[in-house]
Amino acid sequence: MSTTSLPTLTAKDLASDQEVRWCPGCGDYSILAQMKKALAGLGIPREQFVFISGIGCSSRFPYYMNTYGFHSIHGRAPTLATGLKIARPDLHVWVITGDGDGLSIGGNHFIHAIRRNLDIKIILFNNEIYGLTKGQYSPTSRLGTRTKSSPMGSFELPLRPISIAIGAEATFVARTVDTDIAHLCDTLQRAARHKGAAVVEVYQNCNIFNDGVWDYMKDKSVKADNVLYLEHGKPMIFGKDKNKGIRLNGKLEPEVVTLGPGVAQDDLLTHDEKAEEPTLAYLLSRFVHDPNAETPFPEPVGVFRAVQRPTYDQQLNDQVEQVIKTKGAGKMEELFQSDDIWIVPEETAQS
Repeated sequence: MSTTSLPTLTAKDLASDQEVRWCPGCGDYSILAQMKKALAGLGIPREQFVFISGIGCSSRFPYYMNTYGFHSIHGRAPTLATGLKIARPDLHVWVITGDGDGLSIGGNHFIHAIRRNLDIKIILFNNEIYGLTKGQYSPTSRLGTRTKSSPMGSFELPLRPISIAIGAEATFVARTVDTDIAHLCDTLQRAARHKGAAVVEVYQNCNIFNDGVWDYMKDKSVKADNVLYLEHGKPMIFGKDKNKGIRLNGKLEPEVVTLGPGVAQDDLLTHDEKAEEPTLAYLLSRFVHDPNAETPFPEPVGVFRAVQRPTYDQQLNDQVEQVIKTKGAGKMEELFQSDDIWIVPEETAQS
């Protein structure tokens, strides 16, 4: 018997007929372009993709994808994604959020979708600012950031999305940059293929309200010394001359070292994204570039963690199937008339 293969998708097939409306030069254009390219290479019909967003510049995303989608309410995209994935486990569900939407009002939903290991993909656009509401500081804005809502400089400690995701036991955690298009596309494809909760933080530039915040990660003259590309099974080496690395000095005290006399590659940390114990992955999430440090740490990009665990949606549906096998499908009217009911006396109801 012959089988009919699915038509091969292209990026154009995944583009909707809506005019893409972000500010000229916004990093969101790059993320949209690489998302379409990444999904086109998966061999999955576009009818099986669903994009759910909250509120913010990034949340326009579902309009621009020729797939199913929801533009939901502020911070609640993970709740809609939870219900949809449970009801339709065959669908590939993506949550598009930003540092404001996902980590302020949506922080609770973000954490619990991750800890449950719901089989969804959460893409968090991080530009360290509220862009849609015109430039207030966000949960990820760094200390001293001057905005309309912090004219004297923010004094709140910023949240670190990767640290939160790993602390919540996400089974897939990665970081990439909007302008590093090859790395961005590859990272999105890896997230798509992961079975379980996948979190991808994308460093994204807001050229209107926080322009240049990631220049140290993008400027070719300094990028090599400020970025650590994580590769599974390989030593943590970086630098323009590939002569710098990360090693542990003591138990869990990382330090930047220069390869040479007394320091060999074997002394460096080897990245293990598949480690069940997330301590080292969390340690990497704390690396923040500080230009004032004597030996500044590079900021890691790539996959921090990729492990396999049972998913929430699968386990819940397994329980439902087990109950149906033992008790039957049941009827709604019988549930309403079950023994867990009470009667309000007529005289009480009239009072």
